[in-house]
Amino acid sequence: MPEITSLPPGSSTQRGGLNHQAIEDYLKTIYMLAEEESPVSTSRIAAARNVKPASVTGMLQRLENLQLVNYEKHYGVTLTDNGRKIALEVIRHHRLIELYLIEALGFSWDEVHEQADILEHVISEKLEERIAAALGYPTLDPHGDPIPSKEGKFVQADLIPLTQVEPGTTTRVSRILHDDNSEMLRLLADLGLIPGAEITVINQPLSADSLTFTLNTKNRQINLGAAAAVLVELI
Repeated sequence: MPEITSLPPGSSTQRGGLNHQAIEDYLKTIYMLAEEESPVSTSRIAAARNVKPASVTGMLQRLENLQLVNYEKHYGVTLTDNGRKIALEVIRHHRLIELYLIEALGFSWDEVHEQADILEHVISEKLEERIAAALGYPTLDPHGDPIPSKEGKFVQADLIPLTQVEPGTTTRVSRILHDDNSEMLRLLADLGLIPGAEITVINQPLSADSLTFTLNTKNRQINLGAAAAVLVELI
């Protein structure tokens, strides 16, 4: 990961006054929002981080001084190469930790996001490597999110939301969005909608707010809000 304190020009006063965790959190947020739409607006960052837009603007200006983002008022923000490298390294930490907490320590998949949010900022590169090796260098986290390699590379599968699957189609659950929503994750686990599960959509939607699918010969219902967070691949 590029060292924030050694990045070129910018105000040393600003750089010293910025908390590394806050920097990493903002860069990760920008990266993940940019997966949906880029450039990323100040309002979207404010909503994602639950802060005021003015606070976001101030941080973006400081991140630009550190050459971690390209920011233009009324246009939005994109990450520089260094900003992207830091964001991907933090995401790698987060997703490896989530998987390790489940595989080695027995956490459930609805418990690990909050723990990983804390630990992603403090583990060393040596510990990261040990965790990756212990897990067999995985490419996916417990929710099906791709784990970036040390070089920041990963394979993005061609997936669609469950809500877009035609009735009668058999699919495989591959990825769950919004893995910070513990209540939703518990619901999906109860329904058997976990990565690797093969399901067939029966009716979409059965009513105004739900669809029916078959899993292990049993018909089950899910609300459309939760179904939209389930990404599947056709098989």
